[in-house]
Amino acid sequence: MEKKNIDWGNLGFEYIQTDKRYVSNYKNGAWDEGGLTSDATVAIMECAGVLQYSQSCFEGLKAYTTEDGRIVTFRPDLNAERMEASARRLEMPVFPKERFLEAVDQVVAANAAYVPPYGSGATLYLRPFMFGSDAVIGVKPSHEYQFRLFATPVGPYFKGGAKPITIRVSDYDRAAPHGTGHIKAGLNYAMSLHAIVEAHSQGYDENMYLDAATRTKVEETGGANFIFVTKDHKVVTPKSGSILPSITRRSLMYVAEHYLGLEAEEREVSFAEVKDFAECGLCGTAAVISPVGKIVDHGKEICFPSGMEKMGPVIQKLYDTLTGIQMGRVEAPEGWIREIKVD
Repeated sequence: MEKKNIDWGNLGFEYIQTDKRYVSNYKNGAWDEGGLTSDATVAIMECAGVLQYSQSCFEGLKAYTTEDGRIVTFRPDLNAERMEASARRLEMPVFPKERFLEAVDQVVAANAAYVPPYGSGATLYLRPFMFGSDAVIGVKPSHEYQFRLFATPVGPYFKGGAKPITIRVSDYDRAAPHGTGHIKAGLNYAMSLHAIVEAHSQGYDENMYLDAATRTKVEETGGANFIFVTKDHKVVTPKSGSILPSITRRSLMYVAEHYLGLEAEEREVSFAEVKDFAECGLCGTAAVISPVGKIVDHGKEICFPSGMEKMGPVIQKLYDTLTGIQMGRVEAPEGWIREIKVD
């Protein structure tokens, strides 16, 4: 199989159309058989539920070329399960887990020429999503839905790769208690757009959101979970009912404990204790881990000892181990890697 003529080492985190995507429609209480298509356009009516009431959810995962040349995905079963949870919360029909995994396999195999080569620093990003497609004028769930999954080769999420970033404490709330912060709904990201544009205009890379109820506890950013490292090398991640359960974060906490022999703890993290941590990182599918060098709280700077030049030592080990698992350099726990068969 010949790879596409793409400058893999200089890709940004932007959409590039690939050859095939998967589509399945839900109508009369059932999903159709679905399949691959070359058509990248979506045709929906003006009164579609997704356009009127934002009834949509999505996922994000990646395919990789391993050191020995295989094409694999990383824990796609957890993406399938999280999408099921999102659909239930939004009164959408569940797209079955096995069909989700089959769709991932088909899309990656059909676009194998777009999977970046090992060592390029790029990956094939996969975006499954679902939306209400029939006419809804009253406030109620749609009756018809479409599930789609496309692929696009991408480079690093943040410009400059894994260099430490600067973030600010946001005055906006990301998610309300008992709301939808714990699911991957499009509406959660729509409300974060003003905050991130404002942050960028002020010279910051991201926002730190605090809990909406008390504004004293750390939650997450607009698109990633936090990981902190204490001065005695304990790995800590915030716990809250309104934080999205990141698959990358869960994997990193496992790696910390079982591969690196570190104590790993998920608990409430007060903003007051952030200044006492030795390292900070943002973790998610897109970036894996982006180190944070500085947090600015309305002019007051919190500078982590790890500095602005490179990852801190613990976060570097976490990053190297997890990417090593994804790329086949480190033996993976059972069930974490799903190999894609390519003809």
